[in-house]
Amino acid sequence: MPSFGIVTAPQQVSYDDVLRVWREADTVPEIEHAWLFDHLLPIGGSIDGPILEGWTLLSALAAQTSRLAVGLLVTSNRIRPPALLAKIATVVDHVSRGRLVLGLGAGSRPSIPWARREYEAHGLPYHDFGDSVAALDEACTVIERLWTSDAPFDFHGEHVQVTGAFGNPKPVQRPRPPILIGGRASATLRVVARHADLWNIPGGDLADCVERSALLDRYCAEIGRDPTEITRSIHLPVSYEHPEDTRKAVGEAVAAGFGHVTLGLPAPWPEGVARWVADEIIR
Repeated sequence: MPSFGIVTAPQQVSYDDVLRVWREADTVPEIEHAWLFDHLLPIGGSIDGPILEGWTLLSALAAQTSRLAVGLLVTSNRIRPPALLAKIATVVDHVSRGRLVLGLGAGSRPSIPWARREYEAHGLPYHDFGDSVAALDEACTVIERLWTSDAPFDFHGEHVQVTGAFGNPKPVQRPRPPILIGGRASATLRVVARHADLWNIPGGDLADCVERSALLDRYCAEIGRDPTEITRSIHLPVSYEHPEDTRKAVGEAVAAGFGHVTLGLPAPWPEGVARWVADEIIR
């Protein structure tokens, strides 16, 4: 059976707005997971509008829900050093009592007009995409080792270096929380094949999504991994005005093998939006 979740981008909204939707979704069994995104300046609406930092908000929402799997779709690996991210994620796994899914991505491409702006505004480096994908691969290795290693370790990669790294406490989920990696680039898919439990791709061009999924199968075969170990996830926007269009897109994606669906809810969010999603889209 397919699994459905909601995505609430925390921009141009307040904390109370997000909390209302997540609390409601937590009571709707048809919605199994809920997601934020990881941006530091708005990527839609007023450039000067409010935006809430993803991991801080995720921890607060994890503390006020009890059932939903929770995560960021997806964390930009450009923003936080991986050892720090592993510690942050471990705390959220404890706060949620073991409901975290670690969503990871290489970070926005330089070709996206708004992408560089948010990094420069926060004094963060912004390397080219090839470097960021290689850094993501190393970050996954370090995070996994921090979550599972019973002794301190060193890691000296090209992009990530740690000495005497050790994670304590370990996450609630054993051996570790699931890792979701988002993206469609070929280089990213190789990282997915090596590290991910779930792979998410933006919808819109289903033929391309299916082609990318087949490529992921080939990359798994190259390293001797069973491709069925990686759940295929797709992100689809919700239309409040034309739910039939969303239902059609969902049905086609599920039929094409995407068993994990993240539904993007445009703000402002109507009252009762989580129940509406269950009634009008999922059922």
